[in-house]
Amino acid sequence: PEEPAVITLAIAASLLIGVLLGILGGGGSMLTVPILVYLAGQDTNQAITTSLFVVGVTSLAGLISHARAGRVRWRTGALFGLAGMAGAYAGGRVAAYIPDSVLLITFALMMLATAAAMLLGPRKTPHQANCEPPLHRLLPQGLAVGAVTGILGAGGGFLIVPALALLAGLPMGIAVGTSLLVIAMNSFAGFAGHIIGAHLDWSLALAVTAAAVLGSLIGGRFAGRIPQHTLRTGFGWFVVAMGLFVLSRQTGPAVLAAVPAIVARLLFQRRHAPHTDIPPRAVAPAPAPATRR
Repeated sequence: PEEPAVITLAIAASLLIGVLLGILGGGGSMLTVPILVYLAGQDTNQAITTSLFVVGVTSLAGLISHARAGRVRWRTGALFGLAGMAGAYAGGRVAAYIPDSVLLITFALMMLATAAAMLLGPRKTPHQANCEPPLHRLLPQGLAVGAVTGILGAGGGFLIVPALALLAGLPMGIAVGTSLLVIAMNSFAGFAGHIIGAHLDWSLALAVTAAAVLGSLIGGRFAGRIPQHTLRTGFGWFVVAMGLFVLSRQTGPAVLAAVPAIVARLLFQRRHAPHTDIPPRAVAPAPAPATRR
């Protein structure tokens, strides 16, 4: 059995899981899996199964405040989530045949790739922010993200938020709120795929979930007050940090030698990329030149 002090620390850290889900619409699973593996001492498959349950319930709790504030695009989230559920269930069944180390390394690499997309991708506000993304774009994206969710035990927020913001064209704030609906759907579908033949420590799972739900309610109260550009940047750098941490635990501290180069490259790209989060102010047309009579 795990030491009580370690379990207490894991539960306390779960508050941060909920806060991140409430503010960023993602990041919860990226913390849940490492916390359960490195603090609670669970094996990777057990941690993944528990993570899917924790993140699914916490996402539903965090969805409430975003829905009240009008930051949820229900049709987009439902269609994206339904496609993702199919991929998540299939991914959950496949994950049982993949070694733990491969799962965690893939998990870390996926986080770093997603962070690069968020930090270096287009930051232009969509011209038609109120239009629903077309079905032929939502379904393939949802299916792919769902498969990753099921295999890696991630609620998928670190993929869903960029997909909704960069590919589906939703404003960042709405992408965050809508992602919680998708995360909940994907997490429960992935959980159904993992739970078959798995052993769950329900006392730990429920304790971590309760702490994470409390954190999500706190985070949801602050989400609407954070500027879109700050939200995107904070999300991207958080994913970079977590990806490097997981990768270093699996491959050794030598991987951290690449951190300065990665940070310098990202900062260089951001400094030389035009910032277009804030739409330009309307410029009054110049007066027509007066004509002489």
